[in-house]
Amino acid sequence: MAKKVTAKARAAARKQRDKWKNKQWYTIRAPRHPWDFKKIGETLGESDEFIIGRIYTMTQQEFSGDFTKLHVILKFKVRECVGQDALTQFIGHEHQSDHVRRQIRRYRGKIEDVVDVVTNDGYLVRLKPLIITQQRVQTSIKHALRLRCREMILGFSAKNTYAQLQEALMNGSLEEEIQKTAKTIYPLRSVAIRKSQLLQEGVVVDKGPTLDEIHAEEARVAAELKAKKAALLAQAKAEEEDSFDDESNDEDIDEVVEDVVEDTTEEPQVVEETQSKEQGTPSDDATDYDSMTVSELKELLKAAGKPVSGKKDELIARLQE
Repeated sequence: MAKKVTAKARAAARKQRDKWKNKQWYTIRAPRHPWDFKKIGETLGESDEFIIGRIYTMTQQEFSGDFTKLHVILKFKVRECVGQDALTQFIGHEHQSDHVRRQIRRYRGKIEDVVDVVTNDGYLVRLKPLIITQQRVQTSIKHALRLRCREMILGFSAKNTYAQLQEALMNGSLEEEIQKTAKTIYPLRSVAIRKSQLLQEGVVVDKGPTLDEIHAEEARVAAELKAKKAALLAQAKAEEEDSFDDESNDEDIDEVVEDVVEDTTEEPQVVEETQSKEQGTPSDDATDYDSMTVSELKELLKAAGKPVSGKKDELIARLQE
């Protein structure tokens, strides 16, 4: 009986491993408008039905490269799969709780609100603004700031589409407009839309490049990058070969210089030898021994290897032999 249970367990384990072999990678892409199907991540799934509905979260710093937005968490939900591409819908964002807590201090005022807005293209979105004042304020001032902020958010959302609202949330332009409007009531320290949530979708607008155009553009960029890498590798290889040739040429030049130096050091000796050979010993006719002193005559005899004893006439006769 124990063997049968073990065999079943092994068969179940093999089936579980086989499921992983059937899984494949999907590329998660941001919405078509306004983000042009930007690649934001990858996920592993067995089929499309397991991918649709997944929620992918990432920081805004990872999405846009803005380090000042490291505390902002973006949420994307997969709504359909086209081949190996998982197309998403932006469903909201939120600020990290520790960042929100750091904004609130003892002698500051905090105003929060929840505003449900409808965009120009029919999207229902819930926004949660957060206003921090310079000092503590009375309840009446808080109420006035809350009303002014609500009016501004409702008006802004009614004039813009959901895509434009996304851009305003990302780049902070909506928060800047709220601060400009509300600071006339009381000085503000900061304004933030700490959370947004998509409650209901509206009209889908087909703007921006298609997925095929994005694939073609990515293929073109990849080909250009590959060509640049190949060119850089070829250039580096050529420079390496040139440096090797230069080193070999330098070695040859050094050898030639050494030979030339050796030749030049030997030339004076050769020249002196040739000059001595050409000049030779002064001839009897050309040399006037009579005008020389005895010491000079003895030096000549020493150079010739002859005896140096005797009088001047004897020395001259000996040199003339």
